[in-house]
Order: sequence, then structure tokens, then C-alpha cells
Amino acid sequence: MPSSTASALFLAGAGAAALAVLAPSAGPAPSGPTPATAASAPGPVRGGAGPWTWPLEPRPVVLRGYDDVGRYAPGHRGLDLAASPGQQVLAPAAGAVVFAGPVAGRGVVVLEHAGGLRTSYEPVTASAPVGTRLERGDVLGALAEVVHCGQGPCLHLGLRRDQDYLDPLPLLEPAPAPVLLPLGRPA
Repeated sequence: MPSSTASALFLAGAGAAALAVLAPSAGPAPSGPTPATAASAPGPVRGGAGPWTWPLEPRPVVLRGYDDVGRYAPGHRGLDLAASPGQQVLAPAAGAVVFAGPVAGRGVVVLEHAGGLRTSYEPVTASAPVGTRLERGDVLGALAEVVHCGQGPCLHLGLRRDQDYLDPLPLLEPAPAPVLLPLGRPA
């Protein structure tokens, strides 16, 4: 793993998936998928140059978290973030706009990032047309005045690799700092 950038490793096991963020120079990587299972699980998630940032400033409150109960079962495959109508929506990492338009009456913007990741944002009025290359922090659109959440206006942020939905939160929140504990009493 490169030590110059933060990266994440998708680990699969026991019928559930976990997305663990690893800090640069974190030492040996934890045991992950074996070569036999690595092909069936998504590979490493790389956030590009540095960690991903929140798509809203200031850092928003998460109104509803990720809840994926299966590929075809109902669930909430993304995050709902508190926002205000008209608020700028920012690219959390470098990527290209691959879709910008209405879906079921709501504006949606989709960015394609390194490593085969795609993020989606709704309800958004796009300001960057399809084909636009955005860097982390660039404006991709503004929150539309459509109420997505029952709790008021919010931004829905989704994350996918191929057909697999992933929890975007681990890419947005820094990994917890390691805590070193003493092995015994000082002499």
C-alpha cells in the first residue's frame, strides 16, 4: 500500500461488509480477503490525493446513516446530510461528472472517482455539465428546494463500486488515532 496517501480497504466476512480506513504509514495491513475471496469482494478503495472531504461546508449533521440490508431488499444506501436549499454541494474527491439530470423528478449528479468509485448527490441542481473534471472542493451544484428527507431539506450522498453500494461515511471521517497503552509499570 502506498504510504503517501490515505487509503481504505474493503473487507468482507461473515456475510457482512466493513469498510475500514487505514492511515498512511499505519504499519502492516490487517489481514484482508484471501486471494480466493478478493475477486468476489471489491478491491482497495483509494481516495486519490489525500482524504475525502465532506460535500457540504460547514461539516453537516448526518440525519440518517447507511443501511444496506441486501442487494434487492429495502434499505438506505447512503447518507442524508442536513443542508439548506441553495447550499453549494462540493466534490469530496477528484472526479468527473458522468451524469447530471433528473431521476424520478429530482436532480441527481454522479461523479466517477479513481478506483471505480461513483458518488451520487440528490436533490441537486447541477452547475457542472457531464464531462467536467472536478477537483476536491470544487462546486458541482446546489441543493434543490425538494424535500428528500422527512425531516426537512437534506443532501443524499451515495457511494458505489460497480453494482455494490458502500457506506460513504468511512471515507469522510478520519480514522481514529491509534492509542498506545503501556505494557507494564515503569521500573
